[in-house]
Amino acid sequence: MEFELASQVLHAQPFSELLGARLTAFGDDRAVLEVPVDDRLRQQYGLVHGGVLAYLADNSITFAAAIGLGPSVLTSGFTIDYVSSARDGSVLRSTAELVHSSRRKATARCRIEVVDDAGETKLCAVAQGTVLATSTAT
Repeated sequence: MEFELASQVLHAQPFSELLGARLTAFGDDRAVLEVPVDDRLRQQYGLVHGGVLAYLADNSITFAAAIGLGPSVLTSGFTIDYVSSARDGSVLRSTAELVHSSRRKATARCRIEVVDDAGETKLCAVAQGTVLATSTAT
């Protein structure tokens, strides 16, 4: 799958559009997704909600796996570890790497960072997941 097709797939996802997600890199066994930080994404303590980080983990892992499996894929499962809060920053960035791919199954892992206006990054979460090739995404 190439960058243009991957971008089309992302923009076909209404939830990704709602979050303002964008694909910034795709290829060489790596996919990078970004979501702008918005106060609507925060929980009651002012931190970016863990669900937003989980979205980034799920989607970036799936895009990285699609590099090996092709565009018709679904997440089978993933684990995420929140290592630090995401409070200050303007962008959340998830960098996922394809670890292994066979004909039907792939494993990928990712790092989710919050990026401030000066370009400084802080690690917020790490995740690993399994993605399956499907004949149709159902």
